[in-house]
Amino acid sequence: MDPKERIKELTELLKEANYRYYVLDDPQMHDFEYDRLLRELEQLESQYPELVQSDSPTRRVGGEALDQFEKIAHPVPLMSLQDVFSEEELADFLQKILAQHPDAEFSVEPKIDGLSVALEYVNGTFVRGATRGDGNVGEDVTENLKTIRAIPMALENAPERLIVRGEVFMPKKSFEKLNAHQEAEGKPLFANPRNAAAGSLRQLDSKITAKRGLDIYIFNIQLLEGGPDFESHSESLDYLKKLKFKVIPHKKRNTVSDIVAEVAAINETREKLICDIDGAVIKLENIRQREKLGATAKFPRWAAAYKYPPEIKPTVVEDIVIQVGRTGVLTPKAVVRPVRLAGTTVTNATLHNQDFIRERDIRIGDTVLIRKAGEIIPEILEVDFTKRPEESQPYHIPAHCPVCGAPTVQDENGAFLRCTGAECPAQLTRNIAHFVSRDAMDIDGLGSAIVEGLIEKELIRSPADIYYLTLDDIKSLWKSGSTAAKKLLKAIEESKKQDLSRLIYALGIRLVGAKTGKVLATSFGSMDTLMNATLEELTQVPEVGEITAQSIHDWFRQEQSAHMIERLREAGLNFNSLRVITDARFAGMTFVLTGALSKFTREEATEKIELLGGKASGSVSKKTSYVVVGENAGSKERKARELGIPILSEDDFLAMIQ
Repeated sequence: MDPKERIKELTELLKEANYRYYVLDDPQMHDFEYDRLLRELEQLESQYPELVQSDSPTRRVGGEALDQFEKIAHPVPLMSLQDVFSEEELADFLQKILAQHPDAEFSVEPKIDGLSVALEYVNGTFVRGATRGDGNVGEDVTENLKTIRAIPMALENAPERLIVRGEVFMPKKSFEKLNAHQEAEGKPLFANPRNAAAGSLRQLDSKITAKRGLDIYIFNIQLLEGGPDFESHSESLDYLKKLKFKVIPHKKRNTVSDIVAEVAAINETREKLICDIDGAVIKLENIRQREKLGATAKFPRWAAAYKYPPEIKPTVVEDIVIQVGRTGVLTPKAVVRPVRLAGTTVTNATLHNQDFIRERDIRIGDTVLIRKAGEIIPEILEVDFTKRPEESQPYHIPAHCPVCGAPTVQDENGAFLRCTGAECPAQLTRNIAHFVSRDAMDIDGLGSAIVEGLIEKELIRSPADIYYLTLDDIKSLWKSGSTAAKKLLKAIEESKKQDLSRLIYALGIRLVGAKTGKVLATSFGSMDTLMNATLEELTQVPEVGEITAQSIHDWFRQEQSAHMIERLREAGLNFNSLRVITDARFAGMTFVLTGALSKFTREEATEKIELLGGKASGSVSKKTSYVVVGENAGSKERKARELGIPILSEDDFLAMIQ
């Protein structure tokens, strides 16, 4: 088949599969088949970039990171709604409208707890998307919105111009998955899906947004040019459905009692919804009647939001336990007497950190009021001090790790305590993964499944144990037996020759990244010199501040650290730096690399810059000396031109380093 026709065919097949899966919740294509067709499309688009369609499904994974979000003025303001908090207030709102329009009908729909956005289409093509902002001016988050698969990139039989309003949200399943990942990485949990959705939609790197599993419901037409006229709100939503938007579920009601009953029914079924809601929205159906009622400066007179009160119940804190995450963060958790809350039985509640415990003075034995934050994470609101046991004592997170006994230190932001043990069992999986990663020891073949297998068989209890593995130890981990095992052992042996800078980074010392590892290796020359360095010597190293210096100094004086270093030494790892700067022609210069480089990888270019005394940065600023551009360079090149920073082609850059 002609490549152009095949690309078109694959695009349509995948678009239809996306629509059925993400909008209709009616998947017709198996995941394996979808992935196979997507790979075929990616290969064809790579061969024939000039044939890539603007609405290609391959564009859902995110593009180049932005430096900032541009401001966008909304052609039609995104107004807020007046809130009502009781059946009496709701009835009063309805009666005012019915007094003027006795035949009025109303649409009742769930109030999604998310982030309001406007999507703009011109001749059927999605051209722009923006957050609500203050209602008049929002932020351009077009690239991030493109990663939401329920948003169509192109519309069939579309009007000349269309702006729709919707609510971006994080489904409960996506939220649980995200927080499980945060917990596994020892990172703070998101308080609720709304916060997670807002943070995800405002990522400068749309590739991060693409991984967060965001979704959207469309609930209004803001502007329509070259399209049909509608008499009612429901007609407009039916039109949007035909354009394949994911439209908010809604029901028509025409009496106060029916509307109140529908609002209550939505509340009763909220557990079954795919996302969090915090109320119900009641809107006048008839468009002409809406126009007569008009709006105040803040909100329309024809719509209101009924806000559901959060469910709060008392329970007793029976214990406080400490969990140690994969990055060593100590997280306190309250074990509470089982209580039914928002449809589930709650037995644990997050306590976040020591500050949270101290501010609320939470103690074991306390009677507390508990609720689900965002209907997901149980949290303690306050303590009933009248029921506190006389023998209760203030709770303090231990100063030593409950798993390995190593001292704990304050996290970078001061809110969390972190275990400093180099061989802490709680951090073993994460530490091994970091140690063998590409920027560290770069041991090919030690993937997560193999690492888990080695830990399960108790063959490794520390990264140093990797270098003591034998063929008999590991050959049973592969179906291919000794062939794959021998290949891994060879990769492990080769990694012993890696530069000291990689080993320093691999150790996982707090605040020491790959760049700092290179600086330390260059400055001290050997592991032994670095180990014995004083605080004063460490702080004299460029880019090493007092806090980082203290972290390095303390790490090398830990018992577990000393044990691991000696095991690595005995295994024969290189403890000397191969990074010698013999030519400092780039001293004091900062380079930014952008676009697709063809003559070397970014890692190779960065290495050349650093070995000539320069620094490679990921962002353009007034301090940037040069910007090296490859193909399809984006916002960084534009910013460099705006700031008047010299721009180099790859050939220009090669001439400078030769």
